[in-house]
Amino acid sequence: MKLFVYHTPELTPSNQLPECAIAVDVLRATSTMATVLAAGGEAVQVFSDLEKLISESEHWPSEKRLRAGERGGGKVAGFDLGNSPLDCTAELVQGRRLFISTTNGTRTLQRVQDAKVVLTGAFVNRAAVVQYIIDKQPETVWIVGSGWEGSFSLEDTACAGAVAHSVWEHSNLPLEQIAGNDEVFSSIALFSQWKDNLLGLLHNASHGQRLLKLDCHEDLKYCSQTDILDVLPMQQEPGVLKKNT
Repeated sequence: MKLFVYHTPELTPSNQLPECAIAVDVLRATSTMATVLAAGGEAVQVFSDLEKLISESEHWPSEKRLRAGERGGGKVAGFDLGNSPLDCTAELVQGRRLFISTTNGTRTLQRVQDAKVVLTGAFVNRAAVVQYIIDKQPETVWIVGSGWEGSFSLEDTACAGAVAHSVWEHSNLPLEQIAGNDEVFSSIALFSQWKDNLLGLLHNASHGQRLLKLDCHEDLKYCSQTDILDVLPMQQEPGVLKKNT
């Protein structure tokens, strides 16, 4: 098994795909997806285009769907939700499909959607992601951060490091044996530096600061928690994620 970390989807090799891809967007898409499925949502369907989201979701009864749209950290006008996991209560999402489009995370999922297995990871469901990797032992694993509009983000790379670090610990192998690129080492180093203060890391991150200006402090607190959700979002068909059972 070889692990590869990529800071953004744009940095992934264009001519290949892994056996298993893990899309990461800590603030906040993949944290929200895990929360929705843990709370009983039927599925999460992702879109990069807002008009396509609206068109596709029209095929679902209004009582069985929720539309979530986020651009620049803020909720898109006319949508049921933005991108806050705290809004995704069991009362609201139970039995419903979340149709979602975000600035960064949905782009990452589209890049890797043709991989054999596609998962989403965040700090909140890190343990479930790691358990799958340890159990299934895929030959190649890409952990792909979403970044911010094509650039590096602290929180996604630290989360990639959290996953890689835990897989390394469970594997009982030398890190150089499972690391497929230098980014694995750097992401683990970043996570190790901040693992006891992940909320502090999110506060320092540029997107964390962007969200704080939008009064999203509670979102940062929630997204900084590790291993609180025993749920593994897995792609069932391109763009559609369901809880792996």
